[in-house]
Amino acid sequence: MKRTLGLDVGTRTIGVAASDLLGMIAGGVETIHRTTEEKDFARIGELIAEQEADTIVVGYPKNMNGTIGERAQVSEAFADELRRRFEGVKVVLWDERLSTVAAQNVLIDADMSRKKRKKIIDMMAAVVILQNYLDSRR
Repeated sequence: MKRTLGLDVGTRTIGVAASDLLGMIAGGVETIHRTTEEKDFARIGELIAEQEADTIVVGYPKNMNGTIGERAQVSEAFADELRRRFEGVKVVLWDERLSTVAAQNVLIDADMSRKKRKKIIDMMAAVVILQNYLDSRR
């Protein structure tokens, strides 16, 4: 069985999550601090290999009214580049509205300090995105 990766793509960071082998539970992997496009995609390639992933779920930040804005267009372009670079890996865009808010609430409920939350919020948003995707498949 293969894993599924979840990505929360931002301008400065990319939050990464991975499913378990059964495709039921998402867990945080890391936050990639973006430097260059080549290094960013190289790290994603390493994670695909390490996690033995065959699917990548990319957060798709639609506007609250369901329309496609600038950030969603950036995610579309990112997903297209993933498809180009990693043939054989399925790439899915997944509506991520309010995923960061949900992640923030989980971390606040866990009584995590603001400083620590800031370091892992993007990874936790990727977990929320991936978990929502995995739940929809059941």
